Amino acid sequence: MPLAVALFTVQDIALRRDEEKVNNVVRWSDFDRGGHFAAMEAPDLLLGDIREFFAAFR
Repeated sequence: MPLAVALFTVQDIALRRDEEKVNNVVRWSDFDRGGHFAAMEAPDLLLGDIREFFAAFR
């Protein structure tokens, strides 16, 4: 199952390494704004990332 990860203001190199070992990560996005409630804090970034992820499967 393809997996997309979007991190908002969190830079964790170990997290990416561990996720790529266990999951089929096809998209990884790091954002410099947003936060725990990304859908409210940076909806434009989140929506754009979701759209780009699903566009790859058209």
